[in-house]
Amino acid sequence: MPVKMRLARHGRKRYAYYHIVVADGRAPRDGRYIERIGTYNPNTNPATIDLDFDKAYNWLLNGAQPTDTVKAILSYKGVLYKKHLMGGVKKGAFSEEEAEKRLEKWLTEKEAQIQAKRDRLAGEEDAAIKKQFEAETKLREAKEAEIAARNAELAAEAEAAKAQEAAEAAEAAGETEEAQAEEAPAAEEKPAETEEAPKEEGADS
Repeated sequence: MPVKMRLARHGRKRYAYYHIVVADGRAPRDGRYIERIGTYNPNTNPATIDLDFDKAYNWLLNGAQPTDTVKAILSYKGVLYKKHLMGGVKKGAFSEEEAEKRLEKWLTEKEAQIQAKRDRLAGEEDAAIKKQFEAETKLREAKEAEIAARNAELAAEAEAAKAQEAAEAAEAAGETEEAQAEEAPAAEEKPAETEEAPKEEGADS
């Protein structure tokens, strides 16, 4: 029967992850399978791949046909490279020990590349967080400056209103004093009441 190495979908909507399985090629995609040999989570960066290297290699040697995505995963994890090296051993191009050394070197370099990518992404994330923090700080400082300017403007308006009230009160007090000063001379110039002239003595006699 045709055997395939393929992905079986799991997870919720818009957050799918996959099992790497060996199944009958005639079975449904997410149906029964012969063996699960790993998992693949594309939601992380870089993607998280957990693969049983030896099982994948053995199934590949036994004729299991990987789908395009699984083939890319096997290449990423070095399974296809090991098959290529073992082919060179069979042809007598180099020994099995040399093949193992080359594979180990390749895996070490690959892991270094993956770790470098993780470090780069972490640095970019830290830089983005720092940039966002600086932007928020500038925005907060601008708002605080705007509030301070507004408070200063309100305080100046209050002082101006207070000074205007004081000036109006002083002006009103000055008008009152002037009115009182004008009334005082008018009272002094008012003519005195005429006294009744005394009768002359002997006028009635």
